[in-house]
Amino acid sequence: MSLTDILSPSDIAAALRDCQAPDSFSHKKFFQISGMSKKSSSQIKDIFRLLDNDQSGFIEEDELKYFLQRFEYGARVLTTSETKTFLAAADHDGDGKIGVEEFQEMVHS
Repeated sequence: MSLTDILSPSDIAAALRDCQAPDSFSHKKFFQISGMSKKSSSQIKDIFRLLDNDQSGFIEEDELKYFLQRFEYGARVLTTSETKTFLAAADHDGDGKIGVEEFQEMVHS
């Protein structure tokens, strides 16, 4: 399974275009433009598994930095500021990583 099995390639491209400039990434806007916010809970879990590069059951800060590259090879790396803001938005239990439930809640909020 790949992200394009769940999300439209044109929506992914539009979401990536919207945040090309450093420090322009907004997770809420990305989720909306890419169509993620309209997906079911099970589809969000599938997306989470694809983004969880090391299959640890969590998306850690190191993986989050490369979030955009999981959608398209060659996309930019998130800045340190963007990565920390993204992590803080989802990490409700303060463990320094995003679990599947936290991710789902963030995407649907």
